[in-house]
Amino acid sequence: MRIAVVGATGEVGRTMVKVLEEYKVVPSELRLYASRRSAGTTMKFGDREIIVEELTEEAMKKGFDYALFSAGADVSRRFAPIAADHGTIVIDNSSAFRMVDGIPLVVPEVNGHLVDDYRGIIANPNCSTIQMVLSLYTVHREFGLRKIVVSTYQAVSGAGRKAINELQKQMAGSEETSVFPRKIFLNVIPQIGSFEESGFSTEELKMINETRKILDDPAIDVIPTTVRVPVLYGHSEAVYVETRKPFSSYEKLREVMEKAEHVKFVDDLVTPSEVAGSDIVYVSRLRILDESRFVFWNVADNIRVGAATNAVRILKRLLGAKR
Repeated sequence: MRIAVVGATGEVGRTMVKVLEEYKVVPSELRLYASRRSAGTTMKFGDREIIVEELTEEAMKKGFDYALFSAGADVSRRFAPIAADHGTIVIDNSSAFRMVDGIPLVVPEVNGHLVDDYRGIIANPNCSTIQMVLSLYTVHREFGLRKIVVSTYQAVSGAGRKAINELQKQMAGSEETSVFPRKIFLNVIPQIGSFEESGFSTEELKMINETRKILDDPAIDVIPTTVRVPVLYGHSEAVYVETRKPFSSYEKLREVMEKAEHVKFVDDLVTPSEVAGSDIVYVSRLRILDESRFVFWNVADNIRVGAATNAVRILKRLLGAKR
Protein backbone atom coordinates (compact mmCIF):
# COMPACT_ATOMS: atom_id res chain seq x y z
CA MET A 1 0.00 0.00 0.00
CA ARG A 2 1.44 3.33 -1.14
CA ILE A 3 0.31 6.50 0.62
CA ALA A 4 1.15 10.17 0.05
CA VAL A 5 0.54 13.05 2.45
CA VAL A 6 0.34 16.45 0.75
CA GLY A 7 0.94 19.44 2.99
CA ALA A 8 2.83 17.18 5.37
CA THR A 9 4.71 19.93 7.22
CA GLY A 10 1.59 21.94 8.13
CA GLU A 11 -0.29 21.67 11.40
CA VAL A 12 -2.86 19.19 10.08
CA GLY A 13 -0.40 17.38 7.81
CA ARG A 14 1.95 16.62 10.68
CA THR A 15 -0.99 15.33 12.69
CA MET A 16 -2.13 13.17 9.77
CA VAL A 17 1.26 11.45 9.78
CA LYS A 18 1.05 11.00 13.56
CA VAL A 19 -2.49 9.59 13.43
CA LEU A 20 -1.58 7.18 10.62
CA GLU A 21 1.06 5.75 12.94
CA GLU A 22 -1.25 5.70 15.97
CA TYR A 23 -3.99 3.94 13.98
CA LYS A 24 -1.47 1.33 12.82
CA VAL A 25 -1.73 2.13 9.14
CA VAL A 26 1.55 0.71 7.84
CA PRO A 27 2.13 1.61 4.19
CA SER A 28 4.81 -0.12 2.19
CA GLU A 29 5.69 3.34 0.92
CA LEU A 30 4.93 6.72 2.52
CA ARG A 31 5.80 9.86 0.56
CA LEU A 32 5.52 13.30 2.13
CA TYR A 33 5.02 16.43 0.02
CA ALA A 34 5.06 20.14 0.80
CA SER A 35 6.02 23.45 -0.78
CA ARG A 36 9.50 24.07 -2.19
CA ARG A 37 10.32 26.02 0.98
CA SER A 38 9.71 22.97 3.19
CA ALA A 39 11.17 20.35 0.85
CA GLY A 40 14.28 18.66 2.18
CA THR A 41 13.20 18.64 5.82
CA THR A 42 12.72 15.26 7.50
CA MET A 43 9.82 13.79 9.43
CA LYS A 44 9.56 10.62 11.48
CA PHE A 45 7.08 7.83 10.90
CA GLY A 46 7.70 4.97 13.28
CA ASP A 47 11.36 4.11 12.93
CA ARG A 48 11.59 5.75 9.48
CA GLU A 49 13.11 9.14 8.71
CA ILE A 50 11.32 10.44 5.63
CA ILE A 51 12.56 13.34 3.55
CA VAL A 52 9.83 15.79 2.56
CA GLU A 53 9.64 16.29 -1.20
CA GLU A 54 8.46 19.25 -3.22
CA LEU A 55 4.89 18.90 -4.46
CA THR A 56 4.83 18.78 -8.28
CA GLU A 57 2.41 17.64 -10.93
CA GLU A 58 4.79 14.82 -11.84
CA ALA A 59 4.75 13.56 -8.26
CA MET A 60 0.96 13.33 -8.36
CA LYS A 61 1.16 11.16 -11.47
CA LYS A 62 2.85 8.33 -9.55
CA GLY A 63 -0.43 6.54 -8.91
CA PHE A 64 -0.54 6.09 -5.15
CA ASP A 65 -3.20 3.96 -3.52
CA TYR A 66 -4.24 6.86 -1.28
CA ALA A 67 -3.28 10.51 -0.82
CA LEU A 68 -4.21 12.66 2.17
CA PHE A 69 -4.30 16.35 1.22
CA SER A 70 -4.07 19.24 3.68
CA ALA A 71 -2.47 22.07 1.76
CA GLY A 72 -5.30 24.52 1.12
CA ALA A 73 -8.04 24.80 -1.48
CA ASP A 74 -5.92 26.28 -4.28
CA VAL A 75 -3.33 23.51 -4.02
CA SER A 76 -6.05 20.86 -3.88
CA ARG A 77 -7.83 22.22 -6.93
CA ARG A 78 -4.62 22.02 -8.92
CA PHE A 79 -3.09 18.75 -7.72
CA ALA A 80 -5.88 16.50 -6.40
CA PRO A 81 -7.52 15.92 -9.82
CA ILE A 82 -4.13 14.96 -11.26
CA ALA A 83 -3.66 12.36 -8.53
CA ALA A 84 -7.21 11.07 -8.95
CA ASP A 85 -6.80 10.83 -12.73
CA HIS A 86 -3.79 8.58 -12.14
CA GLY A 87 -5.64 6.12 -9.93
CA THR A 88 -5.12 7.62 -6.49
CA ILE A 89 -8.01 7.84 -4.03
CA VAL A 90 -7.68 11.35 -2.61
CA ILE A 91 -8.96 12.38 0.84
CA ASP A 92 -8.92 16.16 0.75
CA ASN A 93 -9.10 18.33 3.87
CA SER A 94 -9.67 21.64 2.07
CA SER A 95 -12.94 23.33 1.12
CA ALA A 96 -12.24 22.85 -2.61
CA PHE A 97 -14.54 19.91 -3.32
CA ARG A 98 -16.93 19.72 -0.37
CA MET A 99 -19.98 21.05 -2.16
CA VAL A 100 -19.23 19.60 -5.59
CA ASP A 101 -22.01 17.31 -6.81
CA GLY A 102 -20.89 13.71 -7.02
CA ILE A 103 -18.00 14.12 -4.56
CA PRO A 104 -18.81 12.54 -1.18
CA LEU A 105 -18.44 14.73 1.92
CA VAL A 106 -17.73 12.18 4.59
CA VAL A 107 -17.80 11.73 8.33
CA PRO A 108 -17.32 7.93 8.46
CA GLU A 109 -19.52 7.37 11.51
CA VAL A 110 -22.39 9.19 9.76
CA ASN A 111 -22.18 8.41 6.04
CA GLY A 112 -19.10 6.23 5.56
CA HIS A 113 -21.04 3.91 3.23
CA LEU A 114 -20.61 6.53 0.49
CA VAL A 115 -16.95 5.54 0.01
CA ASP A 116 -17.26 1.75 0.12
CA ASP A 117 -17.11 1.30 -3.65
CA TYR A 118 -15.81 4.75 -4.53
CA ARG A 119 -12.71 5.93 -6.34
CA GLY A 120 -11.68 9.53 -6.87
CA ILE A 121 -11.71 12.55 -4.57
CA ILE A 122 -13.34 12.37 -1.14
CA ALA A 123 -13.93 15.60 0.76
CA ASN A 124 -13.14 15.95 4.47
CA PRO A 125 -15.62 18.39 6.09
CA ASN A 126 -14.94 21.57 8.02
CA CYS A 127 -13.69 21.07 11.59
CA SER A 128 -16.59 22.73 13.39
CA THR A 129 -19.11 20.85 11.23
CA ILE A 130 -17.56 17.45 11.94
CA GLN A 131 -17.81 17.66 15.72
CA MET A 132 -21.37 19.01 15.58
CA VAL A 133 -22.77 16.34 13.26
CA LEU A 134 -21.04 13.62 15.29
CA SER A 135 -23.03 14.72 18.34
CA LEU A 136 -26.31 15.05 16.42
CA TYR A 137 -26.50 12.38 13.72
CA THR A 138 -28.20 9.78 15.92
CA VAL A 139 -30.71 12.43 17.03
CA HIS A 140 -31.43 13.18 13.38
CA ARG A 141 -31.98 9.51 12.58
CA GLU A 142 -34.31 9.02 15.55
CA PHE A 143 -36.24 12.31 15.76
CA GLY A 144 -35.25 14.45 12.76
CA LEU A 145 -33.51 17.82 13.05
CA ARG A 146 -35.63 20.87 12.28
CA LYS A 147 -33.31 23.70 13.40
CA ILE A 148 -29.76 24.11 14.75
CA VAL A 149 -28.54 27.41 16.17
CA VAL A 150 -24.84 27.17 16.97
CA SER A 151 -22.24 29.59 18.29
CA THR A 152 -18.66 28.37 17.96
CA TYR A 153 -15.59 29.24 20.00
CA GLN A 154 -12.79 28.17 17.68
CA ALA A 155 -9.12 27.73 18.54
CA VAL A 156 -6.44 29.60 16.62
CA SER A 157 -4.89 26.33 15.40
CA GLY A 158 -7.83 26.12 13.00
CA ALA A 159 -6.10 28.88 11.05
CA GLY A 160 -2.76 27.03 10.96
CA ARG A 161 0.72 27.33 12.41
CA LYS A 162 1.03 31.03 11.60
CA ALA A 163 -2.07 31.73 13.70
CA ILE A 164 -0.63 29.80 16.63
CA ASN A 165 2.59 31.78 16.33
CA GLU A 166 0.65 35.06 16.24
CA LEU A 167 -1.19 34.30 19.48
CA GLN A 168 1.98 33.17 21.20
CA LYS A 169 3.82 36.32 20.12
CA GLN A 170 0.96 38.48 21.40
CA MET A 171 1.06 36.61 24.70
CA ALA A 172 4.71 37.66 24.89
CA GLY A 173 3.84 41.32 24.28
CA SER A 174 3.66 41.73 20.50
CA GLU A 175 0.99 44.01 19.01
CA GLU A 176 1.40 42.58 15.50
CA THR A 177 -1.72 41.29 13.74
CA SER A 178 -1.32 39.66 10.34
CA VAL A 179 -3.41 36.48 10.47
CA PHE A 180 -6.51 37.80 12.25
CA PRO A 181 -8.43 41.05 11.62
CA ARG A 182 -8.01 42.09 15.27
CA LYS A 183 -5.65 41.22 18.10
CA ILE A 184 -6.63 37.75 19.35
CA PHE A 185 -4.86 37.71 22.73
CA LEU A 186 -7.35 38.50 25.53
CA ASN A 187 -9.99 39.00 22.88
CA VAL A 188 -12.61 37.20 20.78
CA ILE A 189 -13.22 37.88 17.08
CA PRO A 190 -16.69 37.15 15.61
CA GLN A 191 -15.33 36.51 12.14
CA ILE A 192 -13.83 33.37 10.61
CA GLY A 193 -13.30 33.63 6.89
CA SER A 194 -14.56 36.50 4.77
CA PHE A 195 -18.03 38.02 4.98
CA GLU A 196 -20.43 37.31 2.12
CA GLU A 197 -23.34 39.42 0.83
CA SER A 198 -25.70 37.52 3.12
CA GLY A 199 -23.79 38.81 6.15
CA PHE A 200 -22.65 35.30 7.01
CA SER A 201 -18.96 34.46 6.93
CA THR A 202 -17.55 31.73 4.72
CA GLU A 203 -16.99 29.58 7.82
CA GLU A 204 -20.65 29.98 8.77
CA LEU A 205 -21.80 29.07 5.27
CA LYS A 206 -19.66 25.92 5.46
CA MET A 207 -21.50 24.85 8.60
CA ILE A 208 -24.87 25.47 6.94
CA ASN A 209 -24.19 23.72 3.65
CA GLU A 210 -21.99 20.90 4.90
CA THR A 211 -24.34 19.90 7.72
CA ARG A 212 -27.18 19.52 5.23
CA LYS A 213 -25.05 17.52 2.79
CA ILE A 214 -23.57 15.15 5.39
CA LEU A 215 -26.96 14.47 6.99
CA ASP A 216 -28.57 14.29 3.53
CA ASP A 217 -31.31 16.74 4.46
CA PRO A 218 -31.45 20.17 2.76
CA ALA A 219 -34.42 21.21 4.90
CA ILE A 220 -32.47 21.50 8.18
CA ASP A 221 -32.33 25.15 9.25
CA VAL A 222 -28.76 25.85 10.40
CA ILE A 223 -27.97 29.27 11.91
CA PRO A 224 -24.30 29.60 12.94
CA THR A 225 -22.15 32.34 14.42
CA THR A 226 -18.46 31.42 14.26
CA VAL A 227 -16.05 33.09 16.66
CA ARG A 228 -12.27 32.87 17.05
CA VAL A 229 -11.02 32.70 20.66
CA PRO A 230 -7.49 32.81 22.18
CA VAL A 231 -7.23 29.04 22.65
CA LEU A 232 -4.50 26.97 21.01
CA TYR A 233 -6.33 23.67 20.44
CA GLY A 234 -9.96 22.64 20.76
CA HIS A 235 -13.14 24.05 19.27
CA SER A 236 -16.18 24.56 21.51
CA GLU A 237 -19.79 24.98 20.46
CA ALA A 238 -22.97 26.08 22.21
CA VAL A 239 -25.75 24.32 20.30
CA TYR A 240 -29.53 24.86 20.35
CA VAL A 241 -31.60 22.19 18.59
CA GLU A 242 -35.22 21.72 17.57
CA THR A 243 -36.36 18.24 16.54
CA ARG A 244 -39.19 17.28 14.20
CA LYS A 245 -40.53 14.53 16.45
CA PRO A 246 -40.65 14.77 20.27
CA PHE A 247 -37.97 12.91 22.19
CA SER A 248 -40.18 12.71 25.31
CA SER A 249 -37.55 12.98 28.04
CA TYR A 250 -33.98 13.90 28.99
CA GLU A 251 -33.21 10.24 29.54
CA LYS A 252 -34.42 9.19 26.09
CA LEU A 253 -32.56 12.02 24.35
CA ARG A 254 -29.34 11.26 26.17
CA GLU A 255 -29.69 7.56 25.41
CA VAL A 256 -29.95 8.34 21.69
CA MET A 257 -27.04 10.81 21.73
CA GLU A 258 -24.83 8.32 23.57
CA LYS A 259 -25.26 5.86 20.69
CA ALA A 260 -23.12 8.13 18.50
CA GLU A 261 -19.67 6.72 17.80
CA HIS A 262 -16.69 8.55 19.31
CA VAL A 263 -18.94 10.82 21.38
CA LYS A 264 -18.71 10.90 25.17
CA PHE A 265 -21.09 12.49 27.69
CA VAL A 266 -19.47 14.29 30.61
CA ASP A 267 -21.62 15.23 33.60
CA ASP A 268 -19.10 17.81 34.76
CA LEU A 269 -17.74 20.74 32.77
CA VAL A 270 -15.44 20.01 29.84
CA THR A 271 -13.14 22.61 28.28
CA PRO A 272 -10.81 22.74 25.25
CA SER A 273 -7.62 22.34 27.29
CA GLU A 274 -8.91 19.02 28.61
CA VAL A 275 -9.66 17.51 25.20
CA ALA A 276 -6.50 18.51 23.30
CA GLY A 277 -4.96 15.38 21.79
CA SER A 278 -8.18 13.35 22.01
CA ASP A 279 -10.13 11.71 19.19
CA ILE A 280 -13.44 11.99 21.07
CA VAL A 281 -16.19 14.63 20.90
CA TYR A 282 -17.24 15.61 24.42
CA VAL A 283 -20.82 16.63 25.21
CA SER A 284 -21.86 18.28 28.47
CA ARG A 285 -24.44 20.67 29.91
CA LEU A 286 -27.37 19.00 28.12
CA ARG A 287 -30.52 20.96 28.96
CA ILE A 288 -34.09 20.20 27.92
CA LEU A 289 -36.41 23.10 27.09
CA ASP A 290 -39.41 20.95 26.14
CA GLU A 291 -40.07 17.70 24.27
CA SER A 292 -38.59 18.96 21.02
CA ARG A 293 -35.97 21.55 22.04
CA PHE A 294 -32.65 21.18 23.83
CA VAL A 295 -29.24 22.83 24.21
CA PHE A 296 -25.77 21.43 24.92
CA TRP A 297 -22.05 22.20 25.04
CA ASN A 298 -19.84 20.43 22.50
CA VAL A 299 -16.01 20.29 22.55
CA ALA A 300 -13.37 18.49 20.44
CA ASP A 301 -9.77 18.75 19.29
CA ASN A 302 -10.14 20.55 15.96
CA ILE A 303 -6.86 19.37 14.47
CA ARG A 304 -7.55 15.71 15.22
CA VAL A 305 -11.34 15.11 15.30
CA GLY A 306 -11.97 18.05 12.98
CA ALA A 307 -9.33 17.21 10.40
CA ALA A 308 -6.56 14.60 10.61
CA THR A 309 -8.38 11.86 12.51
CA ASN A 310 -11.48 12.13 10.34
CA ALA A 311 -9.30 11.77 7.23
CA VAL A 312 -7.55 8.69 8.64
CA ARG A 313 -10.90 7.21 9.69
CA ILE A 314 -12.06 7.62 6.09
CA LEU A 315 -8.90 5.79 4.99
CA LYS A 316 -9.54 3.04 7.53
CA ARG A 317 -13.09 2.71 6.20
CA LEU A 318 -11.75 2.36 2.67
CA LEU A 319 -9.29 -0.30 3.80
CA GLY A 320 -12.02 -2.17 5.65
CA ALA A 321 -14.31 -2.09 2.65
CA LYS A 322 -11.58 -3.72 0.55
CA ARG A 323 -11.22 -6.72 2.85
